Amino acid sequence: MTALAQRDFTLTPEDNERLANMAGPFDEHLRQVELNLGVEIANRGHVFRVTGPKAVVADAQALIEALYAEAGDVVFDSHAIHLRLNQANVEHVVERAYEAQEVAIKVKRGTVRGRGANQARYLHQITTHDINFGIGPAGTGKTFLAVASAVEALNEARVQRLILVRPAVEAGEKLGFLPGDLSQKVDPYLRPLYDALYEMLGVEKVLKLLEKNVIEIAPLAYMRGRTLNDAYVILDEAQNTTVEQMKMFLTRLGFGSTAVVTGDLTQTDLPKHVKSGLRDAIDVLRDVEGVSFTFFEARDVVRHPLVARIVSAYDRRDLQQVQPGAE
Repeated sequence: MTALAQRDFTLTPEDNERLANMAGPFDEHLRQVELNLGVEIANRGHVFRVTGPKAVVADAQALIEALYAEAGDVVFDSHAIHLRLNQANVEHVVERAYEAQEVAIKVKRGTVRGRGANQARYLHQITTHDINFGIGPAGTGKTFLAVASAVEALNEARVQRLILVRPAVEAGEKLGFLPGDLSQKVDPYLRPLYDALYEMLGVEKVLKLLEKNVIEIAPLAYMRGRTLNDAYVILDEAQNTTVEQMKMFLTRLGFGSTAVVTGDLTQTDLPKHVKSGLRDAIDVLRDVEGVSFTFFEARDVVRHPLVARIVSAYDRRDLQQVQPGAE
């Protein structure tokens, strides 16, 4: 286990307006720092306490002090905080804390390990929390690692069932216009989950487990009214859930079960007036004990190198739109 440490310090000069700017609405910016560095931040006014892995707390203090110094001249939002986290080279800071907690997953294709600090943290969180969120761009391994963890749990008999869920369509799950029976209608939306399972277990074994109902792949609407005990449940593409659907899904969890929710907030296909259930869950659940959040970024992309550059290009464009004065 990583040794925990605690640091107490006071931000000076005392300026309530600067403090509010740095902390963000409802301490949103401080929660970003917590989630990215894997620490806990508590404060009473300008007196702060940081608790976390020994290798990280000093860097967390330095980052908070730097943000506070800058807050006198710059109006912060969540995008600006993310940018400061990147500039502070947070990944290398966190790597030092999590290298002793590496989780190795054994599946048919071999051993799966996290690539980089965020993936390592994600796997560690999944092993220690009952509900886990993996949020970030395509290609960062969110779904792949979640399926790998689920397959390992099934192989080791830690769960009895594996349930993989997706919103069937962008909004409303209206499938009537598609040809074929219900299975044929929803299969295209669930295909990425089948692909991940085939890679982990092989096609023949997956088909046998599907026949025995040990593995279930279903549209989100099928979860309503159920209680899932001794199951490993993955909700993929969660950015396309409504607030009501997300609450419905999370409250299905029964005894002995683990849930992993994955999604990319930049790829939401819901109507503009409908709030994403994933975004709402971040706001509502970030301080709930037993729930973990891992946020992935462009540098975590493990697909073609060009994918990471594409994600970064879109992130820069979005940041400029939020801050029209940016060059």
